[in-house]
Amino acid sequence: MSDVNHLTYPEAIVVGLLQGVTELFPVSSLGHSVLLPALIGGRWARDLDVSAPESPYLAFVVGLHVATALALLLFFWRDWLRILTGFGTSVRYRRIKTPDERLAWMIILATIPVGITGLLLEHTFRTVLGRPVPAAIFLTVNGVLLYGAERLRRRALAAAQTSWPEAAASDRQIAAGSLGGATLVGSAQVLALLPGISRSGVTLGAGLLKGLSHEDGARFSFLLATPVILAAGVLKVPDLFGPLGEGIRGQVLAGSLASGVAAYCSVRFLTRYFETRTLTPFAVYCVAAGVAALVWLGLA
Repeated sequence: MSDVNHLTYPEAIVVGLLQGVTELFPVSSLGHSVLLPALIGGRWARDLDVSAPESPYLAFVVGLHVATALALLLFFWRDWLRILTGFGTSVRYRRIKTPDERLAWMIILATIPVGITGLLLEHTFRTVLGRPVPAAIFLTVNGVLLYGAERLRRRALAAAQTSWPEAAASDRQIAAGSLGGATLVGSAQVLALLPGISRSGVTLGAGLLKGLSHEDGARFSFLLATPVILAAGVLKVPDLFGPLGEGIRGQVLAGSLASGVAAYCSVRFLTRYFETRTLTPFAVYCVAAGVAALVWLGLA
């Protein structure tokens, strides 16, 4: 058996913590998963190569994604209970009337574009672009996109004041938007197939441009991410029980536990952070980290 199959427990726990944080913070988990091993070098670069066509590291990341999605489900379980109930009543009575019914269909429609694109292009994007230099470039671009969304926010809010009615609750505010607008916000997740572009960042930025507040935009972003992350993980869970999972199942468990805890703490922090804060610090971090990684890789 090749040494590449023997991910160490320290690698598993560190990458698990990294995944749990960067999947929800608007800084790109895939970009960090590509860059960290390359910057550390040595065995880490060999063991944690996500661009390899049949990479055990990819099977490992699958477990981390499932753990992250479960943490989101745990944090928003009351909301998902209402949303699923709304979907059920909508189908039963053939209507989209209540905020919960509307939000359920917004999430479904917003998930379709990234679901189809991911099935068709995920493997190509990962193997061709899942390398350190492209990841550093896209991480820098991610920072520019976040900053641009903040700069355009005031204009977008002014234009949206007449089209987004006031609502007492966050979900009512989100559901007040159009189904087409929600689909456009969800479609932004397609960009996150590029290593370095953040799923939560692009959807939150798109939400801001559609008139949502930071708090509501973050909430909608996390709700949108849950089925996508969970589906991406579940579809590839069989890999963990095949040849790619040989020798790393214990590491997958350790990394997944770390990822789940980190994700739960992250979403708890971010839902409070965006009550009063903006994307600007994350934009600055992404540009600085991306440029620094490019310089480091160029000198290596």
